[in-house]
Amino acid sequence: MIDDLPCTLYLLAHDEADEAPYDRSRAALLVRAAALIDLAMRGRLEEHAGTVTVSGTEPTGNPVLDRVLRDAADGHSWKHLVRRHRTHTLTDAEDRLIAAGLLTAKAPRTRFGTRRLSVTDRAVPAALRARLSAVLHGDGPVRDIPAADAALLALAAAGGVRSVVSRQDQKTFRARIDTCTASLAALAPGLEKAVRALPTTMIAAQGGMGGS
Repeated sequence: MIDDLPCTLYLLAHDEADEAPYDRSRAALLVRAAALIDLAMRGRLEEHAGTVTVSGTEPTGNPVLDRVLRDAADGHSWKHLVRRHRTHTLTDAEDRLIAAGLLTAKAPRTRFGTRRLSVTDRAVPAALRARLSAVLHGDGPVRDIPAADAALLALAAAGGVRSVVSRQDQKTFRARIDTCTASLAALAPGLEKAVRALPTTMIAAQGGMGGS
């Protein structure tokens, strides 16, 4: 079972009816941010004076994370790294899910379209969404929530993944979502800021700004 954050986020953001992420541009940023958070949780990325640094030289063994780790070696801000090579990270996550048998790929409908991707077992993303729904609607303290689930909930809310956090949920559980997002500061203050800035980053990206 694949449980790294970028692939998990991808499954949460996948729209089976469209055979693609709910919004490819937004999903690319979310998957990229999820990969950075995953690496920070593993202790492979740290922050020093606002700059991201790599800890250790050995690969993680996860092709999605390893490419992101190489991207981080030059020393950049978290916000820059969220935008950098995000489309490659999205494709890498799709390839990993295909290789694991969790997605199947079909040819594009048009010459310049993207491949169509279907989830092989809809129970998998359904279970993930149910897990995060329980976290969102729970009344226990956020500090008791698994760090990965808090991060996924923060990303889904920031990215407008409505199958996870509806517009009403966004209003009703604003404080709980905010606390989940704030928990990222324990990994790196700049990482929390980068996730909070995602809505603005997405608007800029859809306008052709911010790299690829």
